[in-house]
Amino acid sequence: MSIPYSRTFLFGVPWYSLLIVLGVLCAVWLAGLEEKRLSLPQDTALDITLVVVPCGIVGARLYYVLMSWESFADNPVSVLFIWQGGIAIYGAIIGGAIGAWIYARIKKLSFLTLADMIIPGVLLAQAIGRWGNYFNMEAYGPVITNPAFQFFPLGVQIPAAGGYEWHMATFFYESLWNLCGFLALWFIRRAQRQSGNLLCWYLLIYGSGRFVIEQLRQDSLMIGSLRASQYLSLILCVVAALVLLWRACRVDRRDAFQRTFPACIIAVAAAVARWFFMDCFAGYLLLEGAMLAAALWVFLRVEAQRYFYLATLPALFLPDVLCLIASVLLVPGEPFMHLLHSLVCSAMIPLLTWWLIRAVHSAKTDQTTKEEREPCPSES
Repeated sequence: MSIPYSRTFLFGVPWYSLLIVLGVLCAVWLAGLEEKRLSLPQDTALDITLVVVPCGIVGARLYYVLMSWESFADNPVSVLFIWQGGIAIYGAIIGGAIGAWIYARIKKLSFLTLADMIIPGVLLAQAIGRWGNYFNMEAYGPVITNPAFQFFPLGVQIPAAGGYEWHMATFFYESLWNLCGFLALWFIRRAQRQSGNLLCWYLLIYGSGRFVIEQLRQDSLMIGSLRASQYLSLILCVVAALVLLWRACRVDRRDAFQRTFPACIIAVAAAVARWFFMDCFAGYLLLEGAMLAAALWVFLRVEAQRYFYLATLPALFLPDVLCLIASVLLVPGEPFMHLLHSLVCSAMIPLLTWWLIRAVHSAKTDQTTKEEREPCPSES
């Protein structure tokens, strides 16, 4: 299993193409279910698929070409040879989003509602499609030198110097992350009261995982010395978190914003900074201090369920503490422990955002309760 038996399925059909089609079909089916829940016109899911998929393919190719133009400069016509490989998922997302926006304008529908309809299926399709990298023997990570970690699917064998060597199976890590992200989106979708929230959660969940996994890949698209997808992931992740928190704070409750937004800024900024201080105890202590400050701020400014917030925020970072001990003290220098620690830090970003949104809702509850207790002018 660590070496795929073939790149093709039957009759020369590539596994990569087959898995992409399977992912698209799953996404269309799930979008059809969401179409009914969101009260959209019949066949909206099918119609938008006919627009989004071609736009996504074009966007995926253009993104790849722009990021690796030196490979096409001598023969620009080869840009059209998409069957030779060379697409990028972020380009597909951008191209598909543009197609969905155009469709929404033509049909006079809400783009954000359409995005919420299709986005859970998109993440599931990504989880399925990543296995195409396994059959193509691509998108793998660094060499695995520790025999204890040389097994599938943790690692894959890649041809090297007349033989094979074990590499991190980054496609599997991302596929598993995306699958967990899909389950989270499917679970929370009914609780989202504003159109576009699910899209933000997608960008937050996917971006936080992709940021870490991308830095392990050996075939990343580069902008100078920077990995394009990694830093695009970071930007989308931070923007999505701030949008979700801003939306939670500003819905008719200015007092909730004033009482919780400073804590939101402190916590999100500290959690993102944690990515850049993985093995630094000073950075870790800075993060924990910031988290404690955010918890105390919410504790002092929010009355409803205040002990829940004081107790649960440190608990959210318990896995981070355990991974830090394992990666720095117990098994120093082991790449897999560092990867696990990085992914735990990434998972903290969506969890922390959820925690802060709960705090905002509690602040709203405080204000509503206060308004209900105040006597009307006619009663005084």
